[in-house]
Amino acid sequence: MTRNPSPAHPLPYSMLLIDTERFSDRDDVQQAYLRRMLYGIVDRTLLAAGIDQTVRLRADRGDAVMELIDPSVPLTTVLRTLLTEVPAELRSVNRLAAGSAQIRLRAVVATGFVVIDEYDGWVGTDLNQACRLLDGAPLRDALRGATDDFALCVSESVHSGIVRHNHLGIRADAFTSVTVPSKNGPLKAWLHGPLPAPATPSAPATPPEPTASPASSPSSPARTGLDFRGTNHGVVANSIEGAITFGDSGGRR
Repeated sequence: MTRNPSPAHPLPYSMLLIDTERFSDRDDVQQAYLRRMLYGIVDRTLLAAGIDQTVRLRADRGDAVMELIDPSVPLTTVLRTLLTEVPAELRSVNRLAAGSAQIRLRAVVATGFVVIDEYDGWVGTDLNQACRLLDGAPLRDALRGATDDFALCVSESVHSGIVRHNHLGIRADAFTSVTVPSKNGPLKAWLHGPLPAPATPSAPATPPEPTASPASSPSSPARTGLDFRGTNHGVVANSIEGAITFGDSGGRR
């Protein structure tokens, strides 16, 4: 696809953002493997939709890829292919992979205007918002509970322009409205599938029963007087009067 010749003029694109779950938890060898799997899955999926390199641009984000797709490509085709091909690709890749090499993906489809500047950088509020949907808690939670290793979210513009019209293979009732908090305010989006079940809060720990102080035995009253051995010639009201003889010494004190 021909790049934007003028950085001053934003152009309309369909946007596809795909990220890998728990990428940074893996070691370098595993990360290199996951990147190969990610690129292979994205390339095969887009080719299945008839989207070759002449109608798309790619930005590498390490654990993620961003694709700007020419608006001449029907967005209905993009969505239908994502919903069918990506889960099938993930099943094929993961069925023979070790546990440490399992790949799970979350994706966002959005539309909007993007400027490609003289540094080959991509600039645009619509793109920024798509990135926030990709990193938002609703999509992350949805992938955590997904059984097919894939979770998809679409922007409000994609929902209003495409999804809500029930095009072939794109059921409107399969999408659920979500709100994604962001530093510039809440973003409305639509999650494919039901809302993830909220985490069950753990029950507060039951405090231990207070241990009662052992009561003094009525038969053994606490001692409050004087305690000594020897011959006492006069103890009255906790005071001593007269001489005291200790032991058998017979001495006077």
